[in-house]
Amino acid sequence: MAKKILAVDDERHIVRLVQVNLERAGYEVVTAFDGKEALEKVESENPDLVVLDVMMPYMDGFEVLQNLRKNPGTRDLPVIMLTAKAQDADVFRGWQSGVDCYLTKPFNPMELISFVKRIFKSQEEGDEGSGGRITIG
Repeated sequence: MAKKILAVDDERHIVRLVQVNLERAGYEVVTAFDGKEALEKVESENPDLVVLDVMMPYMDGFEVLQNLRKNPGTRDLPVIMLTAKAQDADVFRGWQSGVDCYLTKPFNPMELISFVKRIFKSQEEGDEGSGGRITIG
């Protein structure tokens, strides 16, 4: 059974780019277009990983991430931040909030797929606590 990934961004063309590339790589993709919808989809769809933008209406990606990390049911859900926020302070805030990978826009879709595969492989190997966090920008 294919792993399910939630792609969240308020820019529909970015969501579509992420969705098409992840589906081509064999993943099932569900989408959301703001922070509130992201949390609803996490609850209803139970994804295996979230690709999350920072700058969105209603609730930004950092708030979504904080909500996920506070909830025992989603505390360990892998999250890849995919954002234009590339300042050191933003990257640091992402790490402080518990992101698994921080990828900045513009991005290479093949790079995103590589990080998704790496996260799933480390889960299978039981290496989640090994400090394998990644920043690309």
